[in-house]
Amino acid sequence: MPDEKNVFGAKLKTCCTTPMTGFYRDGCCRTGPEDLGLHVICAEMTEEFLEFSKFRGNDLTTPKPEFEFPGLKPGDRWCLCALRWKEALEDGIPPTVVLASTHESALKVVSIEDLKKYAIDLI
Repeated sequence: MPDEKNVFGAKLKTCCTTPMTGFYRDGCCRTGPEDLGLHVICAEMTEEFLEFSKFRGNDLTTPKPEFEFPGLKPGDRWCLCALRWKEALEDGIPPTVVLASTHESALKVVSIEDLKKYAIDLI
C-alpha cells in the first residue's frame, strides 16, 4: 500500500481482513480512480445501518461471491462509501467509524467533526 493517509494525515491503518474489506479487497479503505463510490470510511456495522442500506438499494447482508463479498453482519467492519455514510448521518443512524482506518478523502464528503462524533477510536 502506498503512503495513504487517514483523516488525521497519519498513515492509513487496516480496517478489517475478516471479512476482507476495501475497494481493492486488501483490508484498507484506500481509493483510486476506479473507485467511483469512494469506499473510504471504515465503519462498524449495526443492524440498523444494514437495514437502512438495504432499504436504500444496497443489500450488504447477502453474499455476492462474484464480487468477493461475503455478506455482512452487525459488528463487522467494512469500508463504506462516503456518501452512504453521510446519508445515514442525515437520517440519524450512521455506524461508528475507525478514524485511523478512514481515508483522508472522506473529508471531501463529510466533516471531521461529524466523523469524530461517531468514532470508536480517537488518535
